[in-house]
Amino acid sequence: MTTRALNRALLARQHLLARASIPAEAMVEHLVGMQAQVPTNPYVALWSRLEGFEARELEALILERRAVRTSLLRTTLHLVIARDALAMRPVLQGVLRRGFASGSPFHRQLVGVDLDALMAAGKALLDDEALTTSKLGKRLAERWPDRDPVSLAYAVRYLVPMVQIPPRGLWQKSGQPTWRSLESWLGQPVEGSDAPDRLVLRYLAAFGPASAKDIATWSWLTRVREIIDRLRPALRVYRDERGGELFDVEDGALPDPETPAPVRFLPEYDNIALSHSDRGRIIDPRTVGRITGYVGTFLVDGLIAGQWRLDRTKDQHALLLDPFVPLTDDQSADLTDEGGHLLDWAVGDATSVERRVEFGVARDPNRSAYG
Repeated sequence: MTTRALNRALLARQHLLARASIPAEAMVEHLVGMQAQVPTNPYVALWSRLEGFEARELEALILERRAVRTSLLRTTLHLVIARDALAMRPVLQGVLRRGFASGSPFHRQLVGVDLDALMAAGKALLDDEALTTSKLGKRLAERWPDRDPVSLAYAVRYLVPMVQIPPRGLWQKSGQPTWRSLESWLGQPVEGSDAPDRLVLRYLAAFGPASAKDIATWSWLTRVREIIDRLRPALRVYRDERGGELFDVEDGALPDPETPAPVRFLPEYDNIALSHSDRGRIIDPRTVGRITGYVGTFLVDGLIAGQWRLDRTKDQHALLLDPFVPLTDDQSADLTDEGGHLLDWAVGDATSVERRVEFGVARDPNRSAYG
């Protein structure tokens, strides 16, 4: 399969070739969660994927506890529907344990601490009440007074299923990150199989065709080859342009590689750009090393081709477009038009606010390039 064919397959499965007329809850489920450490990111991501999406639809899911923000894939906060939060956690618990042990600075501060006892104490506190990270650490330090409170709190954040509760995560409101245990928030136990096979199939349906390395990049699961070997009889197998194996579900969409791809806007963190070992299928090679983070990106002809930022003042909202590749007149016009729709959606009914879309510098000068 060519890189362009993989691009169009990815866009189709991510509903970025054409917006879908389905509920937001169904889209979050289809995407197997949405990266959400920046609380408003899923709103922009859903706006680009859903016909007529309004922020209050996702706010309602969060307030009604039908969707939650919890640590899952790659140990990062993800927005997932409630039943996925309960089902995915056993599969990814090992990822979170490894992330704490090898990828965090907090493990070194807790050598000798009984982590099972710490998990039980942290969960008991969060079963009873909502706590900020600081308050959680102080409460845990009452039992482990010779240990760093911040490290105690972050150990619990890694190891205990917990939810960052509203108002943080709402579109027009925010608040200090505050936590409850996942089980107390949803009123259901975290239980089920830790077998990753179904999760991998869902990944392929939303991000495939993909390699074993891609699956590991998305999930941080280990021993992916063993998973693939179990699933292989039910999978389609392709080859990429370098001859590497790509795996796919039987009914995965494979549109014509020449299918036109409309301009689309993505938030700072969107799993479409974080879920493959080789990101050539989604990032224009001319943008590599230029994406600075803390700003959104946009797609031109299906590839990330620049950044955008919304500048807000009391009387004026400006959407700045910062392309990294030469644009045709039609592409510039399409970006301006789609950007205007995004700006209108983001600003809402504030009729007294001047709105404009313009080309300019959207980079954050204080951030180094990573893309």
